[in-house]
Amino acid sequence: MAGHSKFKNIMHRKGAQDAKRSKLFSKLSREITVAAKMGTPDPDMNPRLRLAIQAAKAQSVPKDNIERAIKKAAGDEDANYDEVRYEGYGPGGVAVLVEALTDNRNRTAGVIRAAFSKHGGALGETGSVAFMFDRVGEIEYAPAAGDADTVMEAAIEAGADDVVSDEDGHIITCAFEDVADVSTALGEQLGEATAVRIVWRPQNTTPVDEDKAGTLMKLIDVLEDDDDVQNVFANYEISDEVMEKLAAA
Repeated sequence: MAGHSKFKNIMHRKGAQDAKRSKLFSKLSREITVAAKMGTPDPDMNPRLRLAIQAAKAQSVPKDNIERAIKKAAGDEDANYDEVRYEGYGPGGVAVLVEALTDNRNRTAGVIRAAFSKHGGALGETGSVAFMFDRVGEIEYAPAAGDADTVMEAAIEAGADDVVSDEDGHIITCAFEDVADVSTALGEQLGEATAVRIVWRPQNTTPVDEDKAGTLMKLIDVLEDDDDVQNVFANYEISDEVMEKLAAA
């Protein structure tokens, strides 16, 4: 299960979400509302809702916000969202997946298409890049959760598929349909995770030079900043040196 992960930190710049905390809370709450509306408001009977609540708690969303989001699903007002996935190519031929929850497909599609066009990319058809990714569950723990052996043992018992441990912490992966159960089992042994999510993990990465990297990061920032966009995944590979330059810019 253990091994080096070349996919670490390729979804977006580390800490990017921290600067947009209120927007992140809103997006997590929207996922809770949608999950509760699609199934039962009882997380024990609704795996998607359980996962949404776990993800919200991992980001320190207040309990009141979580309860409000669940109650919102009981009414019809402002709670009807469609799940939409957009696929395309960014600068340098990087494959990009965008997951959205929207109450207006035309509006969201227009915004996404414009973002791609403005930043040297192009929106494609559904399925045009998804085949380059694997959908997996990902559970993240801080270094304080335990040493590599402790976390590995807990992950095996919880039914996970892989663990990558380094100085930044531990990333545990599992089948995406098992992430709620695996994260619950891990929580009993390791405590609260720092993140619980379902991700699109690229099978291979595309190297991006400094010139294209700046434009690509701007595209991802614009996409992530949109209220309807829940997640953005891309298969870029950018050197640490270039990422440091971009972060300092």
